[in-house]
Amino acid sequence: MKLRRLSLALASACAFSVSSFAGEVEVLHWWTSGGEAKSAAELKKLIQAKGHTWKDFAVAGGGGDNAMTVLKTRVVSGNPPTAAQVKGPAIQEWGSEGVLANLDDVAKAEKWDSLLPPVVANVMKYQGHYVAVPVNVHRVNWMWVNPEVFKKAGAKVPTTWAEFDEAATKIEKAGMIAIAHGGQPWQDNTVFESVALGVGGADYYNKAFVKLDPKAIDSPTTIKAFDTLRMVRKHMDKDMPGRDWNLATKMVINGQAGMQFMGDWAKGEFSAAGKVAGKDYLCLAAPGTDKAFTFNIDSFIVFAQKNKDQKTTNDFASAVLSDGFQEVFNQNKGSVPVRLGHDMSKFDDCAKKSAADFVSTNKAGGLVPSFAHQMAQPSAVQGAVQDVVTQFMNSSMSSKDAVAKLIAAAAKK
Repeated sequence: MKLRRLSLALASACAFSVSSFAGEVEVLHWWTSGGEAKSAAELKKLIQAKGHTWKDFAVAGGGGDNAMTVLKTRVVSGNPPTAAQVKGPAIQEWGSEGVLANLDDVAKAEKWDSLLPPVVANVMKYQGHYVAVPVNVHRVNWMWVNPEVFKKAGAKVPTTWAEFDEAATKIEKAGMIAIAHGGQPWQDNTVFESVALGVGGADYYNKAFVKLDPKAIDSPTTIKAFDTLRMVRKHMDKDMPGRDWNLATKMVINGQAGMQFMGDWAKGEFSAAGKVAGKDYLCLAAPGTDKAFTFNIDSFIVFAQKNKDQKTTNDFASAVLSDGFQEVFNQNKGSVPVRLGHDMSKFDDCAKKSAADFVSTNKAGGLVPSFAHQMAQPSAVQGAVQDVVTQFMNSSMSSKDAVAKLIAAAAKK
């Protein structure tokens, strides 16, 4: 990122925007689809109820990549928003720039250290101080299924990659699309992540994609992961390039396609369409990943602002972690509350399973951060890995060549 030279120089020369006066909360996020937008609206209500003005700063597309480009421009120009949606290692990168507000006062008052799982709390801190507030926990390694499509095709819902190939072939022979997919880099990596986890298991995944161990990457397991990805790719339709993820989800909802590999934010689209989990659609771990959980945590960093009342900043952070917001937001978004011990009685079966699996995989060693969603790797590595996977999916590149490029990408750390 390396914004320090620019941001600190400009911070001394430029006053922040007059629109950032106390009482106004400008929030940058990329929650623009149906279920996501409904979730963002709930936070707006809470902020307004506290007497503050909400200024929406939504940037669509790119799985957050577009939003990060805009955010960097705003910070460098000395005009950051109040808060911005970021994830994983990016929190540490922004913390190192010296532009974030300290949230320790509100965190101590509301006992965040005991309220949050340690794996989550540690991500929210920079040098021991809270600089971000978590919103939720997403499970990424889901496979969404339309059971009616499988019934029409006479196919069995797969639990292994071999069964997946067989089921996908039957669906296509029945005149439907096997996999609903959007040909965008972050979506390509979402699929590859689940494939790699399913092929190699959590231990391999951690070594290869979190620790970036060259020996783990340069292995028969990674070759097999790319071979499997090639098989999965052949079952995607020709119109996938550029398709947004929520449009792919609608294909499953409408019975045009049988399956989609996507995080549990997809459930918000099913809910918005009035569909019932376990009846109209199924939420299953991707083949071979039932004992693992790739997590993606949405969070907000809060920027230090000149001429701004700290109470406004603290009120925003408090609202994000409040019981009421966690309850409503996560039901709309498809994720589960980040607060430990949250009552799940009002959540659907998919959410209850996600919450239970989050706890069990944590104990068993199967809880791993999503590299496709900026939770595991430095931004330079994540971008390079993403490029390799997308190139592989859109060319005749061999699995051996893909592994060589993956090793080079990992070296960017």
